[in-house]
Amino acid sequence: MNFKIPFMRFRIMAGIFSLSLLVISVASLGLRGLNFGLDFSGGTLIEVSYEEVADLSKVRDLMTNNGFDDFQVVNFGSNSDVLIKVADKDGNSQLGDVIFNFLQEADSKTELKRIEFVGPQIGSELRDQGGLGMLVALGMILLYVAFRFQYKFALGAVTALAHDVLIILGLFSIFAWDFDLTVLAALLAVIGYSLNDTIVVSDRIRENFRGERGFEPEEIVNRSLNQTLSRTLITSFTTLLVLFALFFFGG
Repeated sequence: MNFKIPFMRFRIMAGIFSLSLLVISVASLGLRGLNFGLDFSGGTLIEVSYEEVADLSKVRDLMTNNGFDDFQVVNFGSNSDVLIKVADKDGNSQLGDVIFNFLQEADSKTELKRIEFVGPQIGSELRDQGGLGMLVALGMILLYVAFRFQYKFALGAVTALAHDVLIILGLFSIFAWDFDLTVLAALLAVIGYSLNDTIVVSDRIRENFRGERGFEPEEIVNRSLNQTLSRTLITSFTTLLVLFALFFFGG
């Protein structure tokens, strides 16, 4: 496909929009922070199974009536399996047994599948190591792109990646979504996925600067983006197919 979309014509408008999102994200992260999940804050995870469809509202009422206020109750895998996450900063490793006992009292056919306990110290270590892992990933990408292309390409690539990560973190902060190890792994995937596109576009820009003389830098960048657009669309579409499958059929 031979696209002729004037991307660079909208660079100022896109830059303002992107910068606005970035400022909002950083402000939210500074004022509200992240709602760290069980993996980082410490607590207990209990997975139970019912013979029939689980009544989540009933389970939540049982948790509240037994003195718990910081917890989550969701289906896990099927509508008869329930996952309960309870924040526990005091480090009570017996909390899972206590919760299962009153759940079984309410329904004797409740089956325990697993209990996992994460201490607050382990949670804080995971959080620190996860943040360090993201910084190391960005640093190594900076070195690779600087070696593979030029330093100015590397700086732009890492800035774009940091921009993507900060906006995603901002969304989790604004909507108070749980931030756990699964989300951290997804962030690292975003870094890799975004870098893949960046490398392809940067390589085409470098080739066009060498092969096409007499054009302004804006025109060279515009041509490069259009030349790689079909590849970007195909890659994004196939990835979305997998994501939709996970979202609708993944449980």
